[in-house]
Amino acid sequence: MANRRRKVEVAIISDVHLGTYGCQAKELHAYLKSIKPEVLILNGDIIDIWQFSKRYWPKSHMRIVKQITNLMTKGTKIYYVTGNHDEMLRKFVGFNMGSLEIVNKVILELDGKKAWVFHGDVFDVTMKHSKWLAKLGAVGYDTLILLNSAVNFVSDKLWNKKYSFSKKLKESVKSAVKFIDDFEETAADIAINSGYDYVICGHIHKAQNRVIKTDSGEVTYLNSGDWVESLTALEYKKGKWTLYDYFKDQKIKKESKENLQEYPEIEIEDNSKLFDELLKEFNIHKVA
Repeated sequence: MANRRRKVEVAIISDVHLGTYGCQAKELHAYLKSIKPEVLILNGDIIDIWQFSKRYWPKSHMRIVKQITNLMTKGTKIYYVTGNHDEMLRKFVGFNMGSLEIVNKVILELDGKKAWVFHGDVFDVTMKHSKWLAKLGAVGYDTLILLNSAVNFVSDKLWNKKYSFSKKLKESVKSAVKFIDDFEETAADIAINSGYDYVICGHIHKAQNRVIKTDSGEVTYLNSGDWVESLTALEYKKGKWTLYDYFKDQKIKKESKENLQEYPEIEIEDNSKLFDELLKEFNIHKVA
């Protein structure tokens, strides 16, 4: 008997980075199949257009697109919030297709409280003034993730443990810790002054759910993390936000174990073929 999907009012994922080797698409697919959200917010960096030149698009990545379209057909309202890695989509802000809408931010009214949802790269000084440096950093990050994946494959087989090189770096390098702290404090300060009860971001790949207090007031700061390392999402139900952690969900891990083993991966040979596949998935016909 198929397991019933968990009903949630709002689900938020970000920083999936489809099209890169670091994307944990199989795990995300298992998560999306386990929930039935009224609203799904894709909070930026879902498709990594920056590194799309690799022409890497496995079947598991296409399954994420298919799962999202399935949610669309079942009535889930879906907001695609643009991020820096998919900034090309910002020229299409306002575009609607069924229940899917491309936006730069989302304002939600939740049980009498206001939530401000946006990706968060607007606070990144590197993005504003040195985009080439940010892109170079993205390539280095993806390489580190690829190396990390190889090490974890062996470590998981031998010791049933996994390690995160980039997480260790972010936690040990003072400038990285300060950047994250500044990011969170800046988001909270603006949200408080703007009268929001919740401020929800992605971008920095650090899941969070905490109340931040300043002299001006307080706000709940939330971050959906990522689907590269932390494998986290935000869920809202019955007036409460919770942070979903795939690694702590033993039920899903057990049920999806077979799917997380080897199953055929198909690499798209060129971008035109990928484009055709996406059109087919969204049931759109090309104009001759």
